[in-house]
Amino acid sequence: MNQEQVEKSKSLLGGGTVEMLRQVHEDALWIMENLGVGCKNPELLKIFEAFEDDGDAIVYEDRIYVTSGLVDRCVKTLPGVKDFFVPVNSFFTGGTAQSVYNDIAEKGGIPPSAGHVIRIAKAVEKNSAVAGMGTGVKLKNEVLQMNLMAKYCSKPLCLEASSEEALVAAKAIGSERKNIMVDFSLIRSPMEIDENFSDYFIKTVRTGLPVAISSSPLAGISAPYCYNGLLAMAHAEVLFGICAAQVINPGITCVHGGYPAIADPRNDYNPNYGLIGHNIVNILMAHMNLAIDIPTLQSAGTTHEEHVTDQAIADVRTGLALCLKYGVHMIRHPFGFLRYFSDFSFAKLEAAMQIAGEIRPGDAPDVEMPVYDERGMEAIRRTGLGMYSEDPLTTANIGKVFVK
Repeated sequence: MNQEQVEKSKSLLGGGTVEMLRQVHEDALWIMENLGVGCKNPELLKIFEAFEDDGDAIVYEDRIYVTSGLVDRCVKTLPGVKDFFVPVNSFFTGGTAQSVYNDIAEKGGIPPSAGHVIRIAKAVEKNSAVAGMGTGVKLKNEVLQMNLMAKYCSKPLCLEASSEEALVAAKAIGSERKNIMVDFSLIRSPMEIDENFSDYFIKTVRTGLPVAISSSPLAGISAPYCYNGLLAMAHAEVLFGICAAQVINPGITCVHGGYPAIADPRNDYNPNYGLIGHNIVNILMAHMNLAIDIPTLQSAGTTHEEHVTDQAIADVRTGLALCLKYGVHMIRHPFGFLRYFSDFSFAKLEAAMQIAGEIRPGDAPDVEMPVYDERGMEAIRRTGLGMYSEDPLTTANIGKVFVK
């Protein structure tokens, strides 16, 4: 534990909230040991079978159960936050919108082009308030996308690699510059390996390139409808990826990319990224990881607006101010994205970049920080890997937590 960060978190969040985060880590260890991670990748299964003789892992019926002892050892081999190439309180473009928003016609659906990627990269490079670049939009050609990002943006990059060609390109970029990470959505919530990415995750880890391991469970769908229950599920999913990386290549740099999200019962349980609670739960995730001394990449400053409304811009301002008030490491998604991150608006990108340069901690609203709710783990023990929309905790908490 980084005791200096723990004391800082107490001063910012309160002792009760920091104690909640300590317990969340313990709850995540319970989830890993008792619920396990579904996996059909034969190589990953074999890797963890090697730890069975010492009682550090169990592989049974295509599920991997990892003990707290193995997790602790893996965390100790991780390079810490101070060794990482991105400073705290940094904002990234992040995300992968499938289409570009027409700001004149106020309509989405434009297929992303190389020109759009170059435009984002140049904007990131120019703006001193933006620390780095994620993909922003999703080109069909991963290699073209990462090469354009590397050519037009010298700042830290968060790349994606889901093919042999893309992995070769990522290695080439990584050999020239030491400020890239490769992002993997390794886990599908709840607690299942996404087999579309597992092979390339293993191959990337073996190259030694830093990996960001993403997971986004939904409170009320794949996780309990309370702060600590949601955080525990997200933390368990990412911790598994971190352990997998460390047992494959001990000492590799791993970024905790857990960004818990919230299903909105008022909207057919679709995710609502514009909630104050979305910002807070991600800030809390960052604090827990900073205390453990893990580089950490979360989501904030996002919106539920379909268009570039005044509310969409206000959501950016609120989210970024909260991040600066309470402190984070890296934050993605505040720039350009509209509802569900499906459309990318350049008007919103420009407005959000200006806000990032102007916003101050004092601009954040007052927020009452949560404390531990025992019902979160009760829900996990009761519902496990099932759906949480009908769980009693969800129905009891609608309108009481995660409110706007």
